[in-house]
Amino acid sequence: MEELNLEELLMLFWNKKIKILLIIAIFILIGIIYTLGFVTPVFTSSTTLVLAKAENSTTQDENTITTTDITINSKLVSTYSEIVKSKNIMRQVISNLGMDLKESELRKNIKVSSVKDTELIEISVTNENATNASKIANEIAKVFTAKVSEIYNINNVYVLDEAESNSTPSNLNHVKNVMIFAFVGVVVSVMYVLLVNILDTTIKSVEEIEKDFKIPVLVTIPMYNFENDKGGKIK
Repeated sequence: MEELNLEELLMLFWNKKIKILLIIAIFILIGIIYTLGFVTPVFTSSTTLVLAKAENSTTQDENTITTTDITINSKLVSTYSEIVKSKNIMRQVISNLGMDLKESELRKNIKVSSVKDTELIEISVTNENATNASKIANEIAKVFTAKVSEIYNINNVYVLDEAESNSTPSNLNHVKNVMIFAFVGVVVSVMYVLLVNILDTTIKSVEEIEKDFKIPVLVTIPMYNFENDKGGKIK
């Protein structure tokens, strides 16, 4: 491939602008079809739990949260996060809700995260049904709270925010998807133009001859394609 200066490169893309726009449009259309027709929308609902002062604390002032309480709760956050996704919790939730759920699938669709430097735990549930997602999240919080009380014999987990149905799919962003496919279309179109230019060995102008062969062009013969008065082509 011969070297192209910036002007020649811009002219190369300008001459292929129709094909470039067509390729980009095709990829945008593919992105829309893929998003609307092949991606199953799923919905995510979250409930937030807070670790507070244990109810059975024996401190002198029961309304005071001591440094010890905070330290213990902070250490329990990671432990609680694992308990949420335990088999015992999963099976109890499925049984309570009476839904046709598989334990492995349910566990895979649950995300437990702790807010950094806080005593908050967020439980997020993803499901193809927005209502079911919120029901599952709230039931997990309920079962988990009871299980903590049973295991540790303390009541220090409280629901701060209950999960609510979210009608907006969490895995679909139409604008983002279209932009991604449009960007891919731009890349493909640029590669196409450059590849075509590499494979094209024809001479396109007088200047190209003089540049490549270092000889002057003395005369050019134009090519005409016209019809006679009777509609027949003159050969």
